[in-house]
Amino acid sequence: MLGGSEAPHVVVFDVGETLVDETRSWSAVADAAGVTALTLFGALGALIERRADHRGVWELLGVPRPLMSVEIETHDLYPDVERNLEALLSAGLRIGLAGNQPDGAETALARLGLPVAFIASSARWGVEKPSPAFFARVVEAAQAPAARIAYVGDRIDNDILPARNAGMFTVFMRRGPWGHVHAHWPQAALADARIDSLDELPPVLESWCAQSR
Repeated sequence: MLGGSEAPHVVVFDVGETLVDETRSWSAVADAAGVTALTLFGALGALIERRADHRGVWELLGVPRPLMSVEIETHDLYPDVERNLEALLSAGLRIGLAGNQPDGAETALARLGLPVAFIASSARWGVEKPSPAFFARVVEAAQAPAARIAYVGDRIDNDILPARNAGMFTVFMRRGPWGHVHAHWPQAALADARIDSLDELPPVLESWCAQSR
């Protein structure tokens, strides 16, 4: 068993590009904006490289932001998600999801039937990562002290650094556009662990749990 008999060990996942492949949603938004997916992805990459807010992509492209959202569906999950969440649950870990997500995302994620104890979003909490207040809410939702929480995310700025500052164990996921660019940041070395697939996560968390008992 990964978890001990004292306060529970909890693993909390970011959503976009950690668990959910956002290719379909970004492509749909590109179509609605009247630009090709390649054009939108290129502009996003430029903003990520500049360390700029990705929401400025519409100004960069010179087109209005489409007033639409694309609901997360089961086929948007990366292939390694369901089996590894089940493995972590079976090993005794409490699992949560908490990310910068819009209205409706929690309902869509709940429909996926993932084995999680809680689902939270910036929209409901009224605070976004990387605010320390967001990670204070993670501690509340996890019902465990920060030292017993592992946070898994694909961004150094929004996930790893603020979770680390909150006292959590941090796992950097090198996946998606942010993950691949941020992997080259010097601050990436501050993550407690670095993985390229969720298949690598169970042994990482087993070691962490053993050390933090």
